[in-house]
Amino acid sequence: MIRTQSLSRVAATAAVAAALVAGAAPASFAKAPTSKASGTCSQGATWKLKAKADNGRVQVELEVDSNRNGQSWAWTLRDNGTQVGSGTAVTAAPSGSFTVARRIANRAGTDTITAVATHAGQTCSARVVFPG
Repeated sequence: MIRTQSLSRVAATAAVAAALVAGAAPASFAKAPTSKASGTCSQGATWKLKAKADNGRVQVELEVDSNRNGQSWAWTLRDNGTQVGSGTAVTAAPSGSFTVARRIANRAGTDTITAVATHAGQTCSARVVFPG
């Protein structure tokens, strides 16, 4: 009986200690807000757009997957209508996709982030609201 009480006491002490450690975890371990969206482009390619908090800024990532290597795509990123990035990207093996990542200013209030990518008459239009 003494052994059972000792094991119960050890288990209770461990549970209290674990609760205290979990409650004392700093805010930096909290998951950053993330907004994601995905969809299909006008001729069958797919897109994914993600925005997440990153050290006071917003990390924006656009991925377009056409399943074809070597395609050149023009892309533009906007935040609340203001252009925050543009360029061209080429789809690459193994998946026939490209990814563009940019860290942009975290403007006051809600950010509506849009992306447009085009290739040979095909258009991908993406949108996320951050924080969403």
